Amino acid sequence: MDIALLIEHGLNGLQFGLMLFLLAAGLTLVLGIMDLVNLAHGSLYMAGAYFAASFTGLTGSYWIGLLLAVGATALLGVVLELAVVRRLYGRDHLSQVLATFALILIFNQAARMLWGAAPISLNVPAALATPVQFTEHFSYSSYRLFIIGAGFAVALLLYFVVVKTRIGMVVRAGASNREMAVVMGANIGRVFTLLFAFGAALCGLAGALLGPILTVQSGMGEGILILAFVVIVIGGIGSIRGALAGALLVGVVDTLSRTLLPVLTAALAPEGLMADLGAALSSMLIYILMAAVLFFKPEGLFPARG
Repeated sequence: MDIALLIEHGLNGLQFGLMLFLLAAGLTLVLGIMDLVNLAHGSLYMAGAYFAASFTGLTGSYWIGLLLAVGATALLGVVLELAVVRRLYGRDHLSQVLATFALILIFNQAARMLWGAAPISLNVPAALATPVQFTEHFSYSSYRLFIIGAGFAVALLLYFVVVKTRIGMVVRAGASNREMAVVMGANIGRVFTLLFAFGAALCGLAGALLGPILTVQSGMGEGILILAFVVIVIGGIGSIRGALAGALLVGVVDTLSRTLLPVLTAALAPEGLMADLGAALSSMLIYILMAAVLFFKPEGLFPARG
């Protein structure tokens, strides 16, 4: 395997990790502050991708469709929190899991009713359709580079909001000690609604950005939701810094392992069991990583109370 291909897959892992961060950031705050296990988080990611495809088709502009998709997903999050999620606060986690799993089924069926069962394609914007030529033998997708830049920009914006603003102070206080934040006068109902809408907006952004790379289809949120939970377990529940570190770690490790391990094991034994061992190990590696982190640091790499 040449160095250019390795760099390309490393950049792919970075891009994938930053998109996982957009999903995990909202999920970790919802779980850390609201104590809500929201399995429907991935469905909001799916909704963002569908909204982006629809608004892009209506307006003829991917950029306008992107902005409208983020706003529509945030509004959907507000409606969902006020109509359904608010009734789950204070209930046990089993009730939350069952209720939000039901939401997954509802969202998937609604997507089939509104957009049909066939996948929808969302094209890369024309301005970013041409690869960037770094050297004579290495070029990389300009759209994926845009996603990497957008992911880092959102991470910096989140850092500023959480660390430097008053609402960020309330969020950090709620993540560390929700009961004390209520005693100190925080309007926890309003914070919950804004926080859920914020997490939904991040999901919508991730779905809209990944729409041109992946197929927009019903049920697309379930697989990535599992990875988002792995990210927040590794990083630490309630921690934005942990979500970023965990997402980058999972994204790079998962992408590189799926590329390197099959090649290495096939080189060791081209025939027989070892030829398929790499693919099996690569699919297991992030879960092995999660188990190792939990063994040595049960609260995650960067717990909210740390």
